Amino acid sequence: MPGENLSRDEAHERAALLSVDGYEVVLDLRSAVGDSAEAVRTFRSETTIRFRRTGEGTSTFVDLIAPSVTAVTLNGRTLDPAVVFDGSRIALDGLADENVLVVDAQCAYSRTGEGMHRFVDPEDGEVYLYTQYEPADARRVYATFEQPDLKAPHRFAVTAPEGWTVWSNGAGEQDAEGVWRFAETAPISTYITCVVAGPYHYVTDSYTRTLADGTELEIPLGAMCRKGLAKHFDADDVFLITKQGFDFFHDNFDYPYPFGKYDQAFVPEYNLGAMENPGMVTFREEYIYRGKVTQAAYERRANVILHEMAHMWFGDLVTMVWWDDLWLKESFADFMGSFSLAEATRFTNSWVTFANNRKAWAYRADQLPSTHPITADIRDLEDAKLNFDGITYAKGASVLKQLVAYAGRDAFLEGARRYFKRHAYGNTRLADLLTILEETSGRDMKAWAKSWLQTSGVNTLTPAVTYDAEGRITELAVLQEGDELRPHRAAVGLYRLSGGELVRYARAEADITGARTVVADLAGEEKPDLVLVNDDDLTYCKVRFDEGSLATLRAHLGDITDPLARALCWSALWNLTRDALMPARDFVSVVLAFAGRETDIGVLQMVHAWGKSAVTHYAAPAWREEGGRLLAEGALRELRVAEPGSEHQLTWARFFAATASSEADLQLLEGLLDGTAKIDGLDVDQELRWSLLSPLAVHGRADEIRIGEELTRDDTATGKRHQVRLLASRPSAAVKAQAWAQVVESDTLSNALVEATIAGFVQPSQRELIAPYAEKYYAVIERLWAERSIQIGMDVVRGLFPGLQDDEATLSATDAWLSAHEEAAPALRRLVLESRDDLARALRAQDCDGRLAV
Repeated sequence: MPGENLSRDEAHERAALLSVDGYEVVLDLRSAVGDSAEAVRTFRSETTIRFRRTGEGTSTFVDLIAPSVTAVTLNGRTLDPAVVFDGSRIALDGLADENVLVVDAQCAYSRTGEGMHRFVDPEDGEVYLYTQYEPADARRVYATFEQPDLKAPHRFAVTAPEGWTVWSNGAGEQDAEGVWRFAETAPISTYITCVVAGPYHYVTDSYTRTLADGTELEIPLGAMCRKGLAKHFDADDVFLITKQGFDFFHDNFDYPYPFGKYDQAFVPEYNLGAMENPGMVTFREEYIYRGKVTQAAYERRANVILHEMAHMWFGDLVTMVWWDDLWLKESFADFMGSFSLAEATRFTNSWVTFANNRKAWAYRADQLPSTHPITADIRDLEDAKLNFDGITYAKGASVLKQLVAYAGRDAFLEGARRYFKRHAYGNTRLADLLTILEETSGRDMKAWAKSWLQTSGVNTLTPAVTYDAEGRITELAVLQEGDELRPHRAAVGLYRLSGGELVRYARAEADITGARTVVADLAGEEKPDLVLVNDDDLTYCKVRFDEGSLATLRAHLGDITDPLARALCWSALWNLTRDALMPARDFVSVVLAFAGRETDIGVLQMVHAWGKSAVTHYAAPAWREEGGRLLAEGALRELRVAEPGSEHQLTWARFFAATASSEADLQLLEGLLDGTAKIDGLDVDQELRWSLLSPLAVHGRADEIRIGEELTRDDTATGKRHQVRLLASRPSAAVKAQAWAQVVESDTLSNALVEATIAGFVQPSQRELIAPYAEKYYAVIERLWAERSIQIGMDVVRGLFPGLQDDEATLSATDAWLSAHEEAAPALRRLVLESRDDLARALRAQDCDGRLAV
């Protein structure tokens, strides 16, 4: 990987030297099908780049990662590939003022989801291709100046196997020679170009709108998936959300969608949630649901659809200069996903999901040793790859929500409109946005940005309340802690028990500044049962409670009627648990008492995940078994009383399967699978069958034959991933050795099967079985990082870290590796440091649970 890196300094030097007028890319993908005698299956890629020298200097380089280069010509002059190509770059010298570069290469199909990914469907043998480039993998498909600020129009031509259809960013058609030719794009960065090819199932629709000037905007819509998923593809709902999104963004952005058509492809073995390629958005195909799912799943998909659509403006039309300002697109898209979801679709409670789910990701990332300001210091591409994280996405979106409260909604949206018009098809930095927001809000955005965008860490807000003899508030102050004390526009809510419900009776907004802020508007109010700081979730902070409020939540959390307030309280209690301020068993007791009353299905699913994590990572080892048993008993109890056929019933069924371990539990799962047991209303479809079978494999009740029988029932790509995961999860030393070898000693598995194997290998109930691999981990990770792609390297280093060996010895072994490898790749060290921090946090929480449990 180091030879494939690109530094920020190199990119800036190249941008100062040249500008790009256009790319013409010709791909021959006929080699995707049929047998291949090549050790690495390749395709032909011919790239013509027209560029101008705009600065001083006569030499530069173009990026290309390929097994071989056949020919290179610069301005008609032949360059020897053996001399100028080093495997990741082609050296160019003797530049003229205007230049034409032609590169003819053999590029490799990918198994890692980076570049031109090739997938063979085990169900029918069909081959499917798609590209994924962010941050810098277009160079695996064609020769590029691989950096976001060298935008240019692109024109693609693709020859594909007979019977295939090909899509790209622009509209395309097949000519008489069988070549698919696509319209030239607007100027875009290389990382958002895209090609999708294969026998995809394709559905069409259209969006029309009359613009302010009276002209008619028509956007052809398309949606596609593998043929094997066509029977499950609810394209109508995808199109519905798409049209609602276009309505919302046109209403608020005042800039017509600029990229012609709008195709959305749901593709296999995808590393990300989705990618915002203009006119050709790609999604992971898991967003096509093969069985019954909850509304939370449809909400997640809708959010991703709208997130990617927001990128058409934030990221594609206007793009950051370098990855330092990645937040300029990702934070905005994450915020706009929830914003548009709440205001334009049926998912009106999307801010509840945001508060409970997305912000949990941000809080975790912001407390790691690798935390960074939202505007990060990105030295190179490896840094960039790791910064697609909870800071850049969820914290950035949280801060934008705070900005809307601080500057006002109208000023924020007017700033966005001016930003698009002023910088269309260009590249920007933080200062460009701040200048416009100062114009529209009248606020000092530089001071705001310094506090919120250019510093790291999360503040803690705690109420401090005093009362008079009659029980009325004499003073309510908010105490702020953190390395950087920030200005917060926040609400404080007062709640009291009334008729068995915990309801808000007073609320005040205030500017929280410094270490202590008095909220004067609440003086004189009657004594509350609960004080909720950051009510309505206006700011980004961890919330603490006074003793009385915490006691109220232990006894009455389920009585809170407002779903957002309830979600905020769940989140705050979880943060207390992670921070070793609440024993894990106390959090589990709250889950057992109130999860059954949680009406928001997305919040319930998050609470389930937190409950299981509390037992796995944060409970004292001596209490783990009991904690797991209590969760399983609680899950089964709620499963049996849930409304038959409801999404709550389905959610509790999955949680029961995730926690089941006793003989009786496993027998029930076997009965549900073979039909000898039944729970009224529970439809045991194929996806649920895999969930029920999983604990049977983990506990040795389902062997290779039984797992193979299930694959026979579901002989699909998804079924294959489940089978691989379950095979690796069996409690056998030989099984673990095989799984380790498949991931660590071989690189034949695809990205999806690497992920599935690791997920099966790491089982909390098998700590002793996988203990021998802790020492092996430290011995192999540096080699793996050097040999594998960044994506696979990240998956392996994170996934196989011996975090389940949660003791001081593992912490010391990690510290020893870090001390002995100070010169290792910074991105690799970051991954190990993050895992070390998770382990140290777990040990602190376990100590808390053992000492302070009540």
